Amino acid sequence: MSQSWLDRQSPIVAVATAPGRGAVGIVRVSGRGLMPLAQALCGRSLLPRVAHYGAFLDARGEAIDHGLALFFPGPHSYTGEDVLELQGHGGPVVMQLLLARCLEAAAETDLALGPDTPGDAPDGAFVAGMATTRPRARLPGLRLAEPGEFTQRAFLNDKIDLAQAEAIADLIDASTEAAARSASRSLGGAFSREIEALREQMINLRMLVEATLDFPEEEIDFLEKADARGRLSRLCAALDAVLRQARQGALLREGLQVVLAGQPNAGKSSLLNALAGAELAIVTPIAGTTRDKVSETIQIEGVPLHVIDTAGLRADHEASDEVERIGMARSWEAIGQADAVLFLHDLTRWADPVYAQADADIARRLPEGVTVLHVFNKVDAAGAMALDDTHAGRSLQPPGAALQLSARTGDGLQALRRLLLEQAGWQAAPEGVFIARQRHVQALHEARDHLALAGEHAAQQDGALDLLAEELRLAHNALGRITGAFSADDLLGEIFTRFCIGK
Repeated sequence: MSQSWLDRQSPIVAVATAPGRGAVGIVRVSGRGLMPLAQALCGRSLLPRVAHYGAFLDARGEAIDHGLALFFPGPHSYTGEDVLELQGHGGPVVMQLLLARCLEAAAETDLALGPDTPGDAPDGAFVAGMATTRPRARLPGLRLAEPGEFTQRAFLNDKIDLAQAEAIADLIDASTEAAARSASRSLGGAFSREIEALREQMINLRMLVEATLDFPEEEIDFLEKADARGRLSRLCAALDAVLRQARQGALLREGLQVVLAGQPNAGKSSLLNALAGAELAIVTPIAGTTRDKVSETIQIEGVPLHVIDTAGLRADHEASDEVERIGMARSWEAIGQADAVLFLHDLTRWADPVYAQADADIARRLPEGVTVLHVFNKVDAAGAMALDDTHAGRSLQPPGAALQLSARTGDGLQALRRLLLEQAGWQAAPEGVFIARQRHVQALHEARDHLALAGEHAAQQDGALDLLAEELRLAHNALGRITGAFSADDLLGEIFTRFCIGK
């Protein structure tokens, strides 16, 4: 467990803007009783929620920088504690000077911090009949914040729930406009409200079942009169609806890992360039040009797709050198981690028995459980070959209704994009989609499984009421983990340490 997680009372400070140079940089302090520190840094008291322009002072009273100072008294602040923000020029040296000055000023003693009692005064400092002051630090214990600690304190002080806290990080990391808008909706509480509505229904049903446990001789009639099965059925339907939205939200956040695979010179690099709309990979007629993975993230209807071009696959003994063998090993590793594999076939070589056999051998080696989409490339060149008398009698048509395209001309690319979205389970994004994480989806799945078991117990004529109550409790706990109502400290620590420092 990190020190910050255990030491929740210490004031903290950090640079809250991204590393590097910028027009504006922010140093943020959070804790209790920050006004003495603000006075030392700004040379005056600050009014709540008012931007004060002036100098930020060093220990000698000289200006480190000029900018805006804002003071937000708790609990009306981001963290729920007092928050001080110093907005200066965004040079890294200036930010580090301000950060160091905050730590220095917090440790300095101040005689004007209030009277002490005789028992608190040091030897010789108390004059009979009079109160005196004792030097003490302006802000004892101020330390550097750890990653995510400001948002962690907002969660601990009930300013936001856990799903909203995660939405902050997701908003910062959003790679598409749709993901950013969905994260903003989650930050505003859209996802949390859906979960809370489910939990409220769950609580009502649990109260009914738990109360019925006190009257075992009447339990069946009581549950039937209260429509317990109907309530459970409606709860399952509502949870299924939220689960569908959460899957969409998780897809917006995580994206889809797509690997381009196939024999050398099948057009994988050309397809990557066509999908990305840029010359990312080198393309030549020479087989084996691509020796290592080339990655690019694109978006289709707001869904991020992480496309990976890999080295051409063939039998290890056919590899021309050690570098190519290493490249193929990395290709197979990427295939094993993919959400979907685009197996690219060269339509101009499809009628060649040796080439077709090699494709079949590769297909047999593809790992089970990985979705494989067969795509036939070079349809433009195959069309020209079909008109050539020298190819009369050769079948250049792929089996069935396989997708055909030309990475060179772009024909069929839109159909491929639709196929990828369909494979990902994406539906046209309604405005109400909220961002979600895989842990949210897993928790919803777990809750749904427990509700299914609860339904089985409720359907039994002998009334397995205690088992029904237990399954409802477990489902309730699974939902609570999403917003942090039932979360272990190690889970919270894992979540917040993934934030950036200063957030």
